Amino acid sequence: MQFLGMVAGILNRFGKIGVIVGFCIGNVILAYASNGYTVELIYFKEILLASIILLAIPKNINIDIEEFVGGSKFLPISRERSLTREKETVEKLNHVSETIKKMASTYSEEAKKVYTAEEREENKQIFITELLNNLEPYKDNLLYEDVANAEGKIVDEIFSLLLEKQEIEREDLLKIFADCNSYIVGFDDKEVSEYLEENILQILRVINISYKISKNNFIWKRKLEENKKNMETQLKGVSNVISGIAKDIEKEVTQEKNYTKQEIEIIEILKQKEIEVEEVSITKKDRYVINIYTKKLEDNQMIEDVLSKVLKEKIILNEENSTKTELVYISDDKYVIGFATADSSKNQSEVSGDNFINTRLKDGKYLIALSDGIGTGRKANESSMQALAMLQSLLASGFDKNTSIELITSSLISKNEEIFATLDIAIIDLYKGTIEMIKSGACPTYIKKNKRVQIIKSNSLPAGMINQDNIQVFDTDIQNEEIMLMCTDGILDSNIEYKNKELWIKYLLEDIETKNTKKIADIVLNEAIDNNFGKTKDDMSVIICKFMQKNR
Repeated sequence: MQFLGMVAGILNRFGKIGVIVGFCIGNVILAYASNGYTVELIYFKEILLASIILLAIPKNINIDIEEFVGGSKFLPISRERSLTREKETVEKLNHVSETIKKMASTYSEEAKKVYTAEEREENKQIFITELLNNLEPYKDNLLYEDVANAEGKIVDEIFSLLLEKQEIEREDLLKIFADCNSYIVGFDDKEVSEYLEENILQILRVINISYKISKNNFIWKRKLEENKKNMETQLKGVSNVISGIAKDIEKEVTQEKNYTKQEIEIIEILKQKEIEVEEVSITKKDRYVINIYTKKLEDNQMIEDVLSKVLKEKIILNEENSTKTELVYISDDKYVIGFATADSSKNQSEVSGDNFINTRLKDGKYLIALSDGIGTGRKANESSMQALAMLQSLLASGFDKNTSIELITSSLISKNEEIFATLDIAIIDLYKGTIEMIKSGACPTYIKKNKRVQIIKSNSLPAGMINQDNIQVFDTDIQNEEIMLMCTDGILDSNIEYKNKELWIKYLLEDIETKNTKKIADIVLNEAIDNNFGKTKDDMSVIICKFMQKNR
């Protein structure tokens, strides 16, 4: 057919008649070349019909091929120059990632070096001094006598474990007591068990806080080794992220972009509505995420309507993550969230040590996080603000949740000042209807549905206090008209009537009739202040979230 077109094109100078004659001659030549005789490949009656149609078409009629095939380029987006540049970027990122891994390994080896018996004993005495000072208010604790025995084997074992792990956990403490023939019993009885558990966690906090504080007075060599451990954690985290970016780019390089049926349909419909786009990319895990690239601002409402029609579900603009040239659209949430806070700083304190953030992430989920800087005033405020700022920045940069918290913890530890902060994180997916809670030294979270209140708690320590690998994660499903409460320990510890302090908030929530989030937050805060005869004895913050299912 290309040959016939070529012959017809040669005789095109003689007008339509020349084109018809050329097509006929080409047909005869091609038939002879193919078959050895001149039986036509295309029947002359078909050529005659085509010739009549050609002669009937006026000369001033122009046929725009784009009307038939469209103006969109459904070819791979990347050009050779782009592919080469991206491949070079992948190689560079992989090199950087490998280099950082080697640096982390070097720091790790350095950190494993041990120091002399004299240095160990000196550091142990510093730790014991701090431990005894911090144990002073807890003489009624069941474990006090054993832990306060500075010359005993238990304290020596505790210190040895702290040097190795930088922290001591519940199971570690029980094992040390057992190894030293001082068994902790009574877990079979529920009331005794709860009382014992509170005593154990109390001693754990004192031990870990004492170790952290005493490290500031340790010899400079040990400080340097500790910083190397922190640097190892940070470098590994950065290395993982860089490696992940390289893999994503490599995937884009090796896999050509072929438009799907839905993407082609969207491009064509938008073109009909005079909305010019350069590229459309649709991805779906749980919800749709659609990236539309354009050179100018377009009618967002019209684009939303087109996307919703093609994808057969409600699609909305994700304004937080859109730019002038890249519009990001996502599947609409199936729930809405009501959000309210109430807070009060400690008496005579000019600023609260509590901070919170409430923002939407790139994947459409909501991040709500509450941080309590240990202590009060500007130093505590700086701790919590720094932890939250790092969290938001790291998650936005592509770091996963666990790596983010590890980096925050190691960064706070690396500072010479005493900067500790709790992290209470809720990542809320209003499309799937799920909440992922991540706690580092944080107070319990309360989930209220009608009169039933569920308590979700952890016993991890605050960020910056230890290099911890036991960040606790909880998952729960959202129910219609469910209410979630997050708070700092100023709220929790305000009531001294209950041995189990978390229960007073549970009972209060069960009695609250209103579903107004702001009223609930104010009621809880005012009750906490009243617990101390109208005085705020610590920084207090409470967050209330209410989930409502959308009417479809």
